[in-house]
Amino acid sequence: MGTLYQEELETPAILQDLKITYHDSSLIFPSKETEKRIMFLSNIDKILNFNVQTVHFFPRNSKFPPEAVTQRLKDALSRVLVHYDFLAGRLRTNPETGRMEINCNAGGAGFVVASTEFALDEIGDLVYPNPVFQDFAVQSLKGSKAEDQPLCIVQVTSFKCGGFVLGFSTNHCLFDGLSFKHFLENLASQAYADDKLPLPIIPCNNRALLAARSPPRVTFPHPELLPLPLPAGDEACPSVFDCSPQDLDAKVLRLSSDDIAHLKIMAKMGPNRGTSKITGFNVVTAHIWRCKALSCSETVENPSRISTVLYAVDIRSRLRPPLPISYSGNAVLSAYAMASCTDLESGPFSRIVEMVTEGAARITDEYAWSVIDWGETYMGFPNGEFLVSSWWRLGFQEVEYPWGKPKYSCPIVYHRKDIILLFPDINDGVNAVNVLVALPKDEMKKFQALFYKFLN
Repeated sequence: MGTLYQEELETPAILQDLKITYHDSSLIFPSKETEKRIMFLSNIDKILNFNVQTVHFFPRNSKFPPEAVTQRLKDALSRVLVHYDFLAGRLRTNPETGRMEINCNAGGAGFVVASTEFALDEIGDLVYPNPVFQDFAVQSLKGSKAEDQPLCIVQVTSFKCGGFVLGFSTNHCLFDGLSFKHFLENLASQAYADDKLPLPIIPCNNRALLAARSPPRVTFPHPELLPLPLPAGDEACPSVFDCSPQDLDAKVLRLSSDDIAHLKIMAKMGPNRGTSKITGFNVVTAHIWRCKALSCSETVENPSRISTVLYAVDIRSRLRPPLPISYSGNAVLSAYAMASCTDLESGPFSRIVEMVTEGAARITDEYAWSVIDWGETYMGFPNGEFLVSSWWRLGFQEVEYPWGKPKYSCPIVYHRKDIILLFPDINDGVNAVNVLVALPKDEMKKFQALFYKFLN
């Protein structure tokens, strides 16, 4: 059932040099004066101090050549910054508390204009993540000091065919996936000619809504979190996503809509099928978890070892009272599921799906506040064997710009053994899912074999 993406071709040939020329870089400022203020960052925001790059590819539109798109985006960004003043701010450490915060000083967001010698259809497979795509979304502006680097940089790179790619580099402390989607929708709305159009979604920028309780109360055990000993007042922690380079084999494995439907049928079989709704995400995560745990080299030496999978859960609707859906910060926590590799191998698939479901259900209002308060008490990060990071249903490719919807939207990813990425298919969208896995070659061979074996 499952099919290796471009199965007949192995890993697709990818460009090593995009032959990009950078023409201009500048700062875009809010179109109206904004209040100078200091933005509090929640304990969820604080641990996400690293850049996220995304690219959004657009085919040629004769009514909107790249030059016209560039000017419209500059104007749109300037208008949007009035509502997202923190995007034009700068990170700083509070000298009294040592806490990271944003100085909303209207310092500006970055804007880069570039071109490549290639046409859009010459740069290769858009679905297979090419690390060189990072050149479509630069992470810093030349000439700016480290402390004055923009937290958000927008880049327009034109292709020789008249198409272009829109790249974003944003510090993760600014947005989670949903709030970034809302930002894109707002930016797209302001790119129309009428500058009086209201924003479709007014962002809620009050990060204090997720401030820890006083005093903090950690009311649950949190095996999904790992405290790190740090000097008092030192919040310059290495990101949980930092890693040393590894020699990994990367594959994109595709699950079609039929594959996902088949996994749902298997999840309904057996004594542990449970009564909860069986979702596409839960069955895909359970399938990946079993394959990843059993392909790990440590499992050969210790078949009964405990495997822990992490995956993000949006807490906006889980809090009491709920957060506004337009909350602009990070409102996701890492759910977890734990099981022995023996149980993952021999137990029914329905039970594995149920454990993933239970992991998400565990995050109630009180549990979420316990995690937030844990972050106030300890400095630490999510702790698990690996993380399933899903961009599958975020809907970036559904954002409607004046020049149309993107042909494809995806994050720029670096191959990591401990992160497995889900993203939509270029043809079937959210009906199918592409799974990016990077593992040592021996583990990858076993992972692939299990991936197909467990689909039958």
